[in-house]
Formats: sequence, C-alpha cells, structure tokens
Amino acid sequence: VQLVESGGGLVQAGGSLRLSCAASGSIFRINDMGWYRQAPGKQRELAANITSGGSTMYADSVKGRFTISRDNNRNTVYLQMDSLKPEDTAVFYCKARIFSDYFNFNDYWGQGTQVTVSS
Repeated sequence: VQLVESGGGLVQAGGSLRLSCAASGSIFRINDMGWYRQAPGKQRELAANITSGGSTMYADSVKGRFTISRDNNRNTVYLQMDSLKPEDTAVFYCKARIFSDYFNFNDYWGQGTQVTVSS
C-alpha cells in the first residue's frame, strides 16, 4: 500500500492551496483519513480528519479555513486550504487506516508535502 501526496508549494498569505493524497495497492477498505502537519521544531499535529462516512473534525487553528473531503471511489483524500497564514507553513502528511481484509489493518503515511506561506 502506498499513499502519494501532491499539491504543496509556495503561496502568499491569504492565498489557497489544495492538497491531494491517493492510496493505492492491496486495499479492502479505508476507514479514517487525515491530514497532519509538522512545522519546523514542532511536533506533528492533526489538522483535519474524515471518516469513511464523511464525518469531519478540525484542529481549532484551521477551523473555518481548511476543508477536508474524500472520494471513496478514487481512494483519495483532499485538503482545501484557504486564507493561509505564515504560521500554516509546515510539511503536511496524509494518514489512512487501511484494511487488507475484514479484520487486518495498518496505518499508512504519505511522504509529506511542503507548504510554505510567505507574509
């Protein structure tokens, strides 16, 4: 199983970016999918999560600015980031809980994509 992220880059404050993360490989089903971020010198933190049924949750710092969504047919999760701030600068990682059959699962991480917001 592999998670491949795309969509990071450099943007000015107030701008927008859309991240994508596609899962591939031996997949029976995918439960939660989420986006985490790690700023320089800080611990990795959860930014947003979405269940297989579409329920979402967000860190307080991104509420109202970020929107997580998923396409279950494409095994892909997205993160639309609007009104970006310099403090959003971080490496963003996607994570997915992927079942290989009815009972067995692993948590997989993407390779990370850099998001840099200039002031």
